[in-house]
Amino acid sequence: MREFGLWLSAVRPRTLVLAFASVLTGLALAAPAGGINWLTASLTVLTALLLQVLSNLANDYGDSLHGLDGTARTGPVRAVQGGQVTLAQMRRAAILSALLAAAAGLVLVRLALGQSGLLLLSTFLLLGGAAIWAAIAYTATAKPYGYAGLGDVMVFAFFGPVAVAGTHFLQVGVFDAAVLLPGAASGLLATAVLNINNIRDLEGDRSSGKLSVPVRLGPARARQYHGALLAAAVTASLVYVLLNYSAPVQLLFLLAVPLLAANLRAVCNLHAARLDPMLKQLAISTLIYSVLFAAGHVLA
Repeated sequence: MREFGLWLSAVRPRTLVLAFASVLTGLALAAPAGGINWLTASLTVLTALLLQVLSNLANDYGDSLHGLDGTARTGPVRAVQGGQVTLAQMRRAAILSALLAAAAGLVLVRLALGQSGLLLLSTFLLLGGAAIWAAIAYTATAKPYGYAGLGDVMVFAFFGPVAVAGTHFLQVGVFDAAVLLPGAASGLLATAVLNINNIRDLEGDRSSGKLSVPVRLGPARARQYHGALLAAAVTASLVYVLLNYSAPVQLLFLLAVPLLAANLRAVCNLHAARLDPMLKQLAISTLIYSVLFAAGHVLA
């Protein structure tokens, strides 16, 4: 049980809700087009969760490998950093999660697309491969893109338009550019979670040479950036609803805006070292936001 608890902590459960929220949004957008294929939906959720687990384990491995998880780090003690898991063990766990994510993705694509054309199949296989690469290369390569400040771009893309539009397409078989708006909202909220993490770790990242967005912007502008991410997410959702309006229930997601406002207020006022609880608060708020958006869309 102790070992199970250790690995459960290493996969960072509080971040897994972000992957689920993105898939949920895509499923809700697909539901009015003819219902949900629940087997495909379940495999989509499983694949998304495994990719997030891979990202978290590879991040633990990569940051420890590059020396970022030292005593200057202000966040929770990670498995390798705390000496509970060796680098070799974390590497094997990341490889296993990568293989499981690849297997789940292959089954998903085969089931959802069946006898579709080679171009379509190849596109989704390439997207899956890119998602696995992005999860690993964030910190666990010789030149991690996360250390150059590009993590925000990748998180936005893969938790946003790629996840939402991809989920939608696997259900309905047709690409609808309109879903990129709620996709953008999902990506912006996930990026805001990463931004809190990077504001919390700003001083340690700066001293270690990791050029995250908050390191590049500085503490004050990083908090302004956080507000812009949250405001843009709500705006994208609102624009989508206004363009596809049919009933007031579609505005249900606005009930979650006070949670986002509370998060922004805390991020702007708390010292960086006290921001860790706001990661969990925003992750849960993002899930609530997505559930309300999905409910409003399905009930309209």
